[in-house]
Amino acid sequence: MLKLYGGIRSRASIIEWYLEELGIPYEFVLLDMQSGEHLQPEYLKINPMGKVPAIVDGDFQIWESGAILLYLADKYSKTPLSLEERGVLSQWVLFANATLGPGIFGEENREREMPRLLTPLNNIFEQQPFLLGNEFSVADVAVGSVLSYISLLLKLDLSSYPAVSDYIKRICERPAFSIGKRA
Repeated sequence: MLKLYGGIRSRASIIEWYLEELGIPYEFVLLDMQSGEHLQPEYLKINPMGKVPAIVDGDFQIWESGAILLYLADKYSKTPLSLEERGVLSQWVLFANATLGPGIFGEENREREMPRLLTPLNNIFEQQPFLLGNEFSVADVAVGSVLSYISLLLKLDLSSYPAVSDYIKRICERPAFSIGKRA
C-alpha cells in the first residue's frame, strides 16, 4: 500500500487531498516534526532533505509535493495525456509551487505580486470552473491548495478577485478536499 509521510499542518495535506480525489488507498504516516522524527536516519533514507511530504509506492519513493502530484497523476489518473497536456499540467503544478506560493506568502512580494498573479487567474475562472476547463485536475489540486491557504492562513481581502473567491469555495466544497484537516 502507498505510504504518505507528513506532519501536522504540512504540505502532505495537498497529497492527501489528491489521493482522496483519485480514490487510491494509502497509509498516512504521521511524523512528529516537533521531536525531529523527520530527521531520523529511517526517514532520511526516504527523503534525504528531511522534509515532508514524501511517498513510498511499492519499491518507489519520491518527495517534493509537486513531483509527487505529477507522479500520482501519471500513474493513477484515468485519463491518458498527450505530451502537450502533460506539459500544461506540469506548468500549473510548477506555477503553484514556484510562483504563486512565494508571490502570495512572501510578505515582501505580496503587494506587487498578488494583482499580477490573481488577476489572470480571476480571468480564467470567469470563463471556466477549473484551470483546464470543465474538468477538475491535478492542476487544481496544486493551485487550489495555495489559494485555499490564503483564506485559511492569511485572511487576505480577495474582493477584487470574485471568480478566484468562487473557485476557492468550489474546491473547498469537494468531498475529498483535506487542506487543513490534520490540525
